[in-house]
Amino acid sequence: MTAALDIAPRALICSISKHTSAIIPVPTIRPPAIRPPAVAGAFYPAQPKVLADAVRELLGAAQVPAGTPKALIVPHAGYVYSGQTAAAAYSSLTQARASIRRVVLLGPVHRVPVRGLAAPDADVFATPLGQIPIDRSAITALSGLRQVVTSDAAHAWEHSLEVQLPFLQTVLGDFTLVPLAVGDASAEEVAAVLERLWGGPETLIVISSDLSHFHNYREAQALDRSTVDAILHFDHHIHHEQACGGTPINGLLLAAQRHGLHAQLLDLCNSGDAVIDGHAVDKSRVVGYASFAFYESTHNAHVQH
Repeated sequence: MTAALDIAPRALICSISKHTSAIIPVPTIRPPAIRPPAVAGAFYPAQPKVLADAVRELLGAAQVPAGTPKALIVPHAGYVYSGQTAAAAYSSLTQARASIRRVVLLGPVHRVPVRGLAAPDADVFATPLGQIPIDRSAITALSGLRQVVTSDAAHAWEHSLEVQLPFLQTVLGDFTLVPLAVGDASAEEVAAVLERLWGGPETLIVISSDLSHFHNYREAQALDRSTVDAILHFDHHIHHEQACGGTPINGLLLAAQRHGLHAQLLDLCNSGDAVIDGHAVDKSRVVGYASFAFYESTHNAHVQH
């Protein structure tokens, strides 16, 4: 039957008797729309084995915190700069490989302006490590929210979401993805989206954001420490000079506080801490990175201040 379907015409003529026949329409099967990787080879390796080895090495060097988080905040720079900080977050999912089946991933738009939160029309997001199916039913569940729009253009070149995918593909088993590119939206609008998708232990929320941009090393350290303290105190007024993903962070902080989550800082650094090919990088204009985990109240997480 499978082979027949591969060559079937748009209608099959089935004999009802030797004198009559009926035309039974066969629906056209649309191939899945795939969003291909846009920044492979720039933000992370494009070769599958090299990428897989790099992610495993980063995860292997990370300390595994106790418990499984409900939500993460993770940076989105090139892996040579923020990969270790990202790995500090994703290592926390080790015990949830089989239980997390859906990832709600929010990150700020960098190229295409958006009013609200943009879902893709694509069916699949691809990386060099394989394909991730989009949770179309979850996106349909958001259709009643006016702040949610559809825009493949917003996703086509957006790196803030893409760089998270190889980590997720490595630490989780099979899962579906709800990717939302966040533009001009209020914290309440973001929180309403997260509330609708909150789910149970099968759902992980990931917010993609870097911290301060283009200050010198010492200034960045002071600014980022202040931002970290604000996040740990659930201050949902983070502005974009503090974090490029301030909008989705603020929405998460609102939702997390309402659900009684506890926040934990996992790692904090900036691009000035990187060493590339044995050489230190410029410390006069750096970008800050931090990763956080948010735990349900049943988890006795130590909240770092």
